Amino acid sequence: MKTTSQLTFIVLLLLLVSCNENTKKITDTNDYVAYLEASENEVLQLVKEDFNFWEKKLEKEPNQFPYLAKAAASQSQIFNKTGNIEALIKAETYLVKANKATNYNNAGYLRALSRNYIAQHRFKEALLLLIKAEGNGEGLKGTQKMLFDVHLELGNYDAAKKYLDAIKKNNDFDYLIRLSKWSDHRGNLDAAIKYMEQAKAIAESANLASTKQWVYTNLADYYGHAGRIEASYNHYLKALELDPNDAYAKKGIAWIVYSYEKNADEALRILNEITKTYNAPDYHLLKAEIAEFNGDTALKEEQLKQYAAAVKNSFYGDMYNKYNVLLHAENEKETAKALEIAYVEIKNRPTPQSYDLLAWTLYNHGEVKQALKVAEAHVIGKTSEPDVLFHVAKIYKANRELEKANAIKKELLESVFELGPIMENEIKNI
Repeated sequence: MKTTSQLTFIVLLLLLVSCNENTKKITDTNDYVAYLEASENEVLQLVKEDFNFWEKKLEKEPNQFPYLAKAAASQSQIFNKTGNIEALIKAETYLVKANKATNYNNAGYLRALSRNYIAQHRFKEALLLLIKAEGNGEGLKGTQKMLFDVHLELGNYDAAKKYLDAIKKNNDFDYLIRLSKWSDHRGNLDAAIKYMEQAKAIAESANLASTKQWVYTNLADYYGHAGRIEASYNHYLKALELDPNDAYAKKGIAWIVYSYEKNADEALRILNEITKTYNAPDYHLLKAEIAEFNGDTALKEEQLKQYAAAVKNSFYGDMYNKYNVLLHAENEKETAKALEIAYVEIKNRPTPQSYDLLAWTLYNHGEVKQALKVAEAHVIGKTSEPDVLFHVAKIYKANRELEKANAIKKELLESVFELGPIMENEIKNI
């Protein structure tokens, strides 16, 4: 009997080990708990004091346009630290005044306003400012770098490549991070990681905290896309070591806890701690998704209502068009609204991702043949984003092109971490 018990125990132990190998726990609350505790954000406080300083200077000397740029920079940092959209709009107001005061002839101020418009997803307006700055010639390399960024966002890929070549400089941080972005756009994730790792080495050598923090979170994202979850987690922690209030890094950890470890309660706890000090509408959508996974219908509906209330703020403009299309498209009573927003997004930003929103809305509207036409003309073969590929696979299936749908399905099953556990069953049912 003793021998039988021992054998049973060994078999059970082997089964447990096997299960643990398949679902290896990556995170440890002890690693990040200190970053979740609500504490006074010293950097944010300094930024607010800096803004108050420049605002008082402006009250005394309102014609000093350099003060406008300083006040704008403070407001931009407040937005980055808190997600407060009003701060981003205030920054725009100051930058418009600074550009008017210099007759739109200061390349530095033009670039600053362009950065603000990029944050607001006003890419075409950003492009016009950068073209003007390019003509000015001051700080030309800086302008060309931003021109690459904006053309890439707008789907002007030939122009983006032209500016990437214009700023080419081996072992240059700014060039490498853009070469990494370009590689990712081209679907070459290995190259994207390689170049970002080279940029990381430069950032660590220079030992600039903000630069290291930026590169750590970007590398963490890439590692996650590549299925290197532990490396992703460790780099989010590296970013938090530099800035304990980095909401983006905390959100990344929450996603790992939810999507990889399937620990919905802990993921929600992390997100709830983040949103005590940082607020953006998409956090409500993530909470709603996790609540759905957890079977908590009441919480899901509550978070969706909070999202809808948040994006009614006109200051957000078109920043949340993608999310709004997806929400409306999958509600049969609201597909007309989804179509309206999808066309706006295509006008603003005619990328494969924007056309995917149109194709997906047409699919949900029952116009599957038209959805396939849009996808074939503007989406298929032009992006490798997993959420877009999922839509394409569903459209293929609806048009009875099962071989093509199944080919994408295999690829999607390797992207479950990115798409989240709710999507896993939907992928399997393609």
